[in-house]
Amino acid sequence: MASTVNTLLVEGSFDDQVIELAEYFDTLKGGEPTLAQELQPLLEKGEKEDVMEKLVEASSVLSQAPEKEYIPAYNLLVHLIRTSPLLPSLLDTVTANLSVPLKNSPNGAVLSLTILTTIFNVLSPESSLRSEVFRSIIKIVEENGLYETLKPQLKSLDRWLLEWDSGVEDTRDVLVLLANVAEKAGDNQFYEFLVQALQRFPVDEADEDEARELAIRAVKAAITLPHHMEFSDLTTLEPVKALSATDPEFYAFFEIFAAGEFQDLEEFKEEHEGWLEENGIDDAVATRKMRLLTLTTLAAKAQDRSLPYSRIAAGLHIPPEEVELWVIDVIRAGLVEGKLSQLSQTFLIHRVAYRSFGKEEWVEVGQRLESWKESLRGILDVIVAARRQVETQTEKEKSAAERLLQQSGDGVLGEA
Repeated sequence: MASTVNTLLVEGSFDDQVIELAEYFDTLKGGEPTLAQELQPLLEKGEKEDVMEKLVEASSVLSQAPEKEYIPAYNLLVHLIRTSPLLPSLLDTVTANLSVPLKNSPNGAVLSLTILTTIFNVLSPESSLRSEVFRSIIKIVEENGLYETLKPQLKSLDRWLLEWDSGVEDTRDVLVLLANVAEKAGDNQFYEFLVQALQRFPVDEADEDEARELAIRAVKAAITLPHHMEFSDLTTLEPVKALSATDPEFYAFFEIFAAGEFQDLEEFKEEHEGWLEENGIDDAVATRKMRLLTLTTLAAKAQDRSLPYSRIAAGLHIPPEEVELWVIDVIRAGLVEGKLSQLSQTFLIHRVAYRSFGKEEWVEVGQRLESWKESLRGILDVIVAARRQVETQTEKEKSAAERLLQQSGDGVLGEA
């Protein structure tokens, strides 16, 4: 699907091609009456639409074709239907047939994908039919575990969605299908597809069942994916915000990861015993992630960019001897940069990745900028004072030199 091929070269007139394909179908099917004989009078009358309907209806027999003849036969069929005014309905039948891979072939699913890719490429980039074909491709990929063959093509997904312009609901459906197949294949990109789908729900649909289910699924993924530490992408989504009314406990749990600390998680688990297990959330993963996020928050709040071991141990509910291990983990996670000082028992912070960026963070940034400006002013004052001192000293030395020169000149003239 990466190519932009829009041509399919097949020789012969329409009538000759139809009869050739019909005779091939007859060969595969066997018996009487033959399709070629049935279509001949329709061709003579110029009833092309009836011809194509009957030809496509009979095309299911291609599932019995020899592997080496399968793609050429389908290429001819695709060529015949692509210019028909009945293309949408004819294509539905063809894609349905292709969803049943070639019999007696270990490569049946791959061959079906090859033909569907050809159909995808010969359709106009702006055609909404491309979306339908793409759905069929996703279905075969999922059923046959072929996600790795599709994944490289998904770099063009955003462009395709714009080109098809097939409506918000259709786009959401495609994204959810991709999320399903990616998750089944163990690819964490499924989370990105879920977020993109949620972005396409308007406010008035945010609390509907479909939106709610996707929102819960995305939140669970964000919490349980070991290396996912970002939650601000979810906080602005309308379906996620709607959970505060439809699923208040779940939303409260989400808010802990979005902006809370480890103590908040502990209190939630005490108040809702067994809730995590009932909702399919791994307690160990959630606990580890919350400790890393809490350490990030503590680092962000450290005004002097220095965080004592004792404060880390208290905030993470861990023994002092584990502090350095957790600091190393948070650095590896890319949330904080800094170095440990065993001598002073402090974590010296160089950089922090904010978990969220709201009013409090802007205030903190403002305070840090003011502090930085004050430091610069102090440095500038020192530089100005030093410069003035140098200029004053230079001026004194210059004046002294001039007086000395003057005195020397007066002595010489007096002797003359």
